[in-house]
Amino acid sequence: MVRTGIGYDVHPFEEGRPLVLGGVTIPHSKGLKGHSDADVLSHAIADAVLGALGEPDIGHWFPPSDPTIEGICSLKILEKCAQIAADKGMLIENVDSSLIAEAPRVKPHAAAMKRNIAAALGIEPDQVGVKATTNERLGFVGREEGIAAMAVACVSRK
Repeated sequence: MVRTGIGYDVHPFEEGRPLVLGGVTIPHSKGLKGHSDADVLSHAIADAVLGALGEPDIGHWFPPSDPTIEGICSLKILEKCAQIAADKGMLIENVDSSLIAEAPRVKPHAAAMKRNIAAALGIEPDQVGVKATTNERLGFVGREEGIAAMAVACVSRK
């Protein structure tokens, strides 16, 4: 049996923080605001995996009210998702994701993102899709106020 899940996340930009996407720190004038490292891509993928497993969302497992996880690397969140899958006797078959941002350019960093995400999930980089698009200058993304990400994940029984 193959199960699928979807994930979506959004974070506003904030001065003075690094921009982390898919576990890669990308040179940019602003980072993303959040309780963790605010890696919007990893968060969307985490929610997709958790959804495919029939689990509650990322906020259940990593609540923003928990001071012990402030600043946590979101790849650790993906590692926890992989552990939850393994504990349930499930395999992560693949994930696919899209970043929605006017800037920065993601393509030069996509291969490193895929490697990081794959390693955290215990899968191969060719089982991870990382794409990017703009919002055609529309809405908060178009005004460069933040970044959004969408993801899907497929899991199956071991």
